Amino acid sequence: MSGKVVLYYFDGRGKMESIRWLLAVAGVEFEEVFLTTRAQYEKLVNDGALLFHQVPLVEMDGMKLVQSKAIMNYIAGKYNLYGKDLKERVMIDMYAEAARDIMDMIMMLLFTQPENKKSELEKVQVKAKVRTLPAFEKALGASQFLVGNQLSCADVNFFEASLMLEEEFPTILSSFPNIQAFQKRMKAIPAINKFLQPGSQRKPPLDEVIIKTAKEVLSHLFK
Repeated sequence: MSGKVVLYYFDGRGKMESIRWLLAVAGVEFEEVFLTTRAQYEKLVNDGALLFHQVPLVEMDGMKLVQSKAIMNYIAGKYNLYGKDLKERVMIDMYAEAARDIMDMIMMLLFTQPENKKSELEKVQVKAKVRTLPAFEKALGASQFLVGNQLSCADVNFFEASLMLEEEFPTILSSFPNIQAFQKRMKAIPAINKFLQPGSQRKPPLDEVIIKTAKEVLSHLFK
């Protein structure tokens, strides 16, 4: 295995996008192998690369890492994005999980039947405006970071989630000034600014083509 960081996933956001974000913020260059065929997946399984027969897969530091949360925790810990002690770490996990809950709800919209799309969108909007965003707004009123006095993976995860929310609901942050200020601070970070530019390894929202490819590659999950 080379010393390069290599990501194995589809050419779309999904579970890999938050990993891409953390690597970008940490300043880690990475290569990507896009899965487009069932044969690629089966080879990874047969080679023993997928411990639980699941992707994302990240080759890093001589290891083949699976399970997205474990991968993100490893990256955060290695690159000083995981707080200074256990108390900060558990708070970081709480905020990060809340952000991922929202992102997971948004990602699942593509799997929703057309007749149910409007109601599912409404569920996302209500949860975000009533439960999730007020908690982040309060936390960011006391500090420029969600936890402690330095950037953490929770900040990165929530920034990603806030951008995804704005893609679906362009005015959703209008009554959350602390979050708007937080977004401006995050966009001013050079590594994040670079990742937001056209041509970066940041992926656009999932579309039907990527969903179709994923269903073909992981056909055993969709029988």
